[in-house]
Amino acid sequence: MSSMATTLPRLPAGRLVETRQRGWVDPYAGLDAFDFVRQAPSPGIAPYVDHFWVVTWTGLAEPYEQRIVSHPTVNMTIARDFRRIAGVIRGGFSYTMRGSGRVLGTRFRPGGFRPFLGGPVSQLTGRFVEIREMYGAAGASLVEQVLAEPDAQAAIALVEAFLLSLEPDQDPLSEEVAALTAMVENDVSVTRVDELAARSGRSVRSLQRLFRDYVGIGPKWVIRRFRLHEAAERVYQGLDLATLAAELGYTDQAHLTRDFTAAVGIPPAAYARLRGRA
Repeated sequence: MSSMATTLPRLPAGRLVETRQRGWVDPYAGLDAFDFVRQAPSPGIAPYVDHFWVVTWTGLAEPYEQRIVSHPTVNMTIARDFRRIAGVIRGGFSYTMRGSGRVLGTRFRPGGFRPFLGGPVSQLTGRFVEIREMYGAAGASLVEQVLAEPDAQAAIALVEAFLLSLEPDQDPLSEEVAALTAMVENDVSVTRVDELAARSGRSVRSLQRLFRDYVGIGPKWVIRRFRLHEAAERVYQGLDLATLAAELGYTDQAHLTRDFTAAVGIPPAAYARLRGRA
């Protein structure tokens, strides 16, 4: 845990945000391998960006693979070996760190990327698009500047300036979908689409269209993904699986086990045993 305390000291403390690794498989095993920090966006870009994140590592003796159970968000990531925009990834994915390096990521709010895309976010779902392909010479220039900038805070400032230069329009539907997604994430009692539709004042069909257009994927997937994040966190803490399945709206323990294994890559019982390495 000590590496977390000294991560990127030049980031101002007032803009740091919570650092739990929700969605990371075995989140504590790699803390000696890399440093990780999240930073809140400046007010001008905050309507669109949830946070920036920076992972750095130095002199790894062996490659380290970190597996992620994805969130319902678009990310823009810039590193030595990739510079891309990732739509919502339905399954899990991983990144292998070697030697020394840095990844600078921009996680957009659910719905927050649509003003930068100008069309349904569903066209990015399951895809990785090169920044240069989407934004041409301006995007390529951003990548070069970020990779050449050794200071993480200054690199984040470059990304913020680039995004603001695109002059995004604030969209009330983006705000609505961000609020609904936050509700799903934070209220574990929301387990069905019809419940969310009733709370939103929309029909189920209208809610489905809104999520596909602005989030990139339907509300059923969003609900299930956040419940899996909750399951991973609580299984890791030792909660009984049958009790957890009932609380999270699964019909039975077997259903939760199937979903969990498909997303995380290992069954809940095996995941719970990872606690011994924390």
